[in-house]
Amino acid sequence: MFTSLLLNIQDGVATITLNRPDVYNAFNDPLSYELQDALKQVEKDAAVRVVVLTGAGKAFCSGQDLKAAMNGEKRNLSESLHKRYNPIIRSIRNMPKPVICQLNGVAAGAGCSLALACDMIIASENASMVEIFINIALVLDSGSSYFLPRTVGYHKAFELATKASKMTALDAQQLGFINKVVPAEELEATVKAEAAFYANAPTKTIALLKKMLTKGMTENLDAVLDYEAYCQEIAGNTADNTEGVQAFLEKRKPVFKGA
Repeated sequence: MFTSLLLNIQDGVATITLNRPDVYNAFNDPLSYELQDALKQVEKDAAVRVVVLTGAGKAFCSGQDLKAAMNGEKRNLSESLHKRYNPIIRSIRNMPKPVICQLNGVAAGAGCSLALACDMIIASENASMVEIFINIALVLDSGSSYFLPRTVGYHKAFELATKASKMTALDAQQLGFINKVVPAEELEATVKAEAAFYANAPTKTIALLKKMLTKGMTENLDAVLDYEAYCQEIAGNTADNTEGVQAFLEKRKPVFKGA
């Protein structure tokens, strides 16, 4: 079904692997649209309770494939963002399931934005992140101007955006972008364990938390308090809430079904 990425679903975990290693998994049109399709597929699949996003080979994603973009007539960059990149970012943020970035190598430009859109980033110590847009006189896109200042504040975001400062995985972790940095040989196992945790978590509650935390970054306190009350009522009527309370009373580990 896919030619530019790999999709594997097992034990409630959907792993999407960008598969253009010869160009460091840079985006061309097929990869952009296939990733949109893959995200839609895993969102609809009730068996999927967590998504892992990674890249084949040495890189996670190096952003736009500039050579591919140079072939043919000049692109309308605004149109390209609306059709190719923005749907991907929105799909990840609106995904009612956690999305873990397995950062196996460099994430540059739109690839950096892609990583930042995920709910959690677990990185190899060989990985790096760079907002490289300024090096070709372009501005941040694919959500980076949203994620950067909310993570590190305006002044550091300005520096990262205007200097294309490359961050090692440890640098990015210290700045709050990355949750965990591990040796390269331990990355896959670490992500697998993290994914297994979420595959057995109360999925509907996680979906509500994603919406709440995103809203919490932009709304005032009164709006957030009202939204918390709204979401708590929904969470309190899930089967997983009933199971969680029963397990607590019976002093056992809850078995969540994601319902």
